[in-house]
Amino acid sequence: MWIFKTGSPEATFAFGCSLASVLLDGDIVCLQGDLGMGKTVFVQGIARGLDVKEAVTSPTFTILNIYEGKTKLYHFDLYRLETPEELEDIGFDEYTSAGGVAVIEWPDKFPDRLPAECLWVKLEAGEQIADRFISVRAQGERYEKLGEELKHIADSCYRYSHTCV
Repeated sequence: MWIFKTGSPEATFAFGCSLASVLLDGDIVCLQGDLGMGKTVFVQGIARGLDVKEAVTSPTFTILNIYEGKTKLYHFDLYRLETPEELEDIGFDEYTSAGGVAVIEWPDKFPDRLPAECLWVKLEAGEQIADRFISVRAQGERYEKLGEELKHIADSCYRYSHTCV
């Protein structure tokens, strides 16, 4: 597991952008964090890194937003779903296996339906109001390599410029 710290929404956005630089078609990011922790800001950074041009919003009510960029971005929010059958209704398995990058908010609601290999990212509050601790945990060999690449990129970004946008 790797733990990173950001000190502002802009830095959380930049971290998402850094993550996008190492994501490939078919990658799955399971995104955890309480309400207000910056999950949407983080996904907006991923979208920027994937060259998505449209505004990225939380899919809390729509459950899934799809964005076009260098690769498709499937942004799920499972918060409002109650049963695994609802995942079938929205085509969850089809989207998560269609290529593109899938970011899944509230993935812990249906752990048995997640791919065996994925990247877990958790945003938690830090000491100051804008501080965030971002824990990154790899599940599978591909994601171990991705985590190491992300650590290298983040170390370079924060050492030299504090932004990667």
